[in-house]
Amino acid sequence: MNPLLSSFNTPYQSVPFSKIKNEHFKPAIVNAIAEARKEIDAVIKNTEAPTFKNTIEALDFSGMLLSGVTSIFFNLNSAETNDEIQKIAQEVSPILTEYSNDVALNEGLFKRVKAVYDNNQERKDLTAEQTMLLDKTYKGFVRNGANLNITDKETLRKIDVELSQLSLNFGENVLAETNKYELLITDASDLAGLPEGVVEAAAITAKSKNKEGWMFTLAYPSFIPFMTYSENRNLRKTMYMANATKSCKNDALDNQKNVLRIVELRYQRANLLGYKNHAHFVLEEQMAKTPEKVKTFLNDLLHKAKPFAVKEMNELTKFAQSLGFEGELQGWDTAFYREKLKQKLFDLDDEKLKPYFKLENVVNGVFQVAGKLYGLKFKEITNIDKYHPEVTTYEVTDQNNQLVSLFYADFHPREGKRNGAWMTSFNDQYIRDGKNNRPHIVNVCNFTKPTETKPSLLTFSEVTTLFHEFGHALHGMLANTVYPSLSGTSVYRDFVELPSQVLENWCYEEEALKLFAKHYQTNEVIPIELIEKIKASANFMEATNIVRQLNFGILDMAWHTTNPTEITSVFDFENTATKETQLTPIVENTCVSTAFSHIFQGGYSSGYYSYKWAEVLDADAFYYFKEQGIFNQEVADKFKNNVLSKGGSEHPMDLYIKFRGKEPDSNALLKRAGLLEERG
Repeated sequence: MNPLLSSFNTPYQSVPFSKIKNEHFKPAIVNAIAEARKEIDAVIKNTEAPTFKNTIEALDFSGMLLSGVTSIFFNLNSAETNDEIQKIAQEVSPILTEYSNDVALNEGLFKRVKAVYDNNQERKDLTAEQTMLLDKTYKGFVRNGANLNITDKETLRKIDVELSQLSLNFGENVLAETNKYELLITDASDLAGLPEGVVEAAAITAKSKNKEGWMFTLAYPSFIPFMTYSENRNLRKTMYMANATKSCKNDALDNQKNVLRIVELRYQRANLLGYKNHAHFVLEEQMAKTPEKVKTFLNDLLHKAKPFAVKEMNELTKFAQSLGFEGELQGWDTAFYREKLKQKLFDLDDEKLKPYFKLENVVNGVFQVAGKLYGLKFKEITNIDKYHPEVTTYEVTDQNNQLVSLFYADFHPREGKRNGAWMTSFNDQYIRDGKNNRPHIVNVCNFTKPTETKPSLLTFSEVTTLFHEFGHALHGMLANTVYPSLSGTSVYRDFVELPSQVLENWCYEEEALKLFAKHYQTNEVIPIELIEKIKASANFMEATNIVRQLNFGILDMAWHTTNPTEITSVFDFENTATKETQLTPIVENTCVSTAFSHIFQGGYSSGYYSYKWAEVLDADAFYYFKEQGIFNQEVADKFKNNVLSKGGSEHPMDLYIKFRGKEPDSNALLKRAGLLEERG
């Protein structure tokens, strides 16, 4: 009996991970596709005239079994993968793409969808959410080739199959590159500058690999502290080069050909569908609408931020020279000297702060913030299966003790887990037959592990990352829409980062910090002096941070607005595209694109700008909270009821205006960063 193909007889109908074996996945996906095809056929063969209910709604609720099985499988492929799972992913990816195209290119199905779309009388009786679903469904068909001729439809199918496999290859290469690199230090003098906890963690890593000494890897909790604190410049350069040359060394794990082919196929696909390029295709269904608007947005920010960033880098160079540094700062120098300058200016560094940010306390803190804002309660539970022993599970309830969500927290790096941090789900929210199906939400991060002498103590950057991902989690948990395709984070890409980025603001507020920032040994609340230093340092080298993010956004837009026939070298193209955003010299043989998973593996192609776009929204939104009080119930209710619960059921600008009462102030981000004078 395949446990994936029957209802889960478990608490909360949670995933029974302990019963699922790798060999269950492919048969389950094949069977679930067959089931979904039957559901689609029932819609097509319905002899009644097409209506919203028997066509659009029926289509949205089709394939629920397939959605559940694939969400489990692909979440494991990101957070707990192995060679066998990766092999299965390669096998099922083309099957899934074929099914997706069979639905999108089905003439009979599209004919029924179009009939409902064109029926003005039917439209009059629809709710705002139903209208949004109708428009999204119709556009989805058109944007996936429903109007193409037979030959072009076949071409589209081939493109989509190849793209899905290339994306998997890209991600597997990056993960393999990340996992294989090891820097083993055997001379204790080479550890100079590194904090005690970092050294201890490196010793544990070496021991786990049966090596003597201290081992550093490209996993963020190892790589970032090494680049920040190591006084050995040659070793910093070694680590930097290992990270900056991922999948671009002309070996078996090289991604250059993958990048060029992905870009070429995306361009061909856009052309086939009648769009100038991939960016035009993607942005049509985003708040920004056009590549021209995105480029104007990015270049305007660059124009305003770069002079400040150049000034910051000049000041950093002078500071480094005052400490004996000679020459020009390189990529492996900036984090090291930034940290030293920050310590000098603010008498503040992560080693002073980390004792106050024990992981468990920070998790409890973000729960308390969510409780104060949205009335949520979190209770750790042990009666449901987990996909790894390190995962912690929670029941989330509201003020009336009604189930809101399950929450899975997975916070530490391991070999089968890709770098970074993300939110996902095993089960989405929707309302069907009068029942509100509650979501099962997951946060995955890569934070420093506990050692033999210390618990997991977070850097302040890790604290903001935890709050960021939990903001996404709240978007999923508090979802309250009828249709699964409009629920939770199923919103425009340039709106999805608002809930996550706005929650980061609470990390800088005394009222919030006092809830959870307590010394792990003494339980002493973080002193007010440290809180003031955190706030004072919030904008430290912020212009440089902005330019770095703009670098990624500009690179993404360049890849997806340029005719691929004009691109011959990944290195040359990247260097030319990002020339104006470079604040340190370009290092030969280094490359961002070949490990830029957000745009070549994840869903951010032509969408990386959305982080900065959403920062404008979040800065403006948090001004509203600040004006009324960061735990003001009226403002929190407006945000919950008009943003967090609504998912993609209405246009995001309409939702934002309902929350804020006006469109966002485009200068809010620059004001917050201290790069624009406030005028009251």
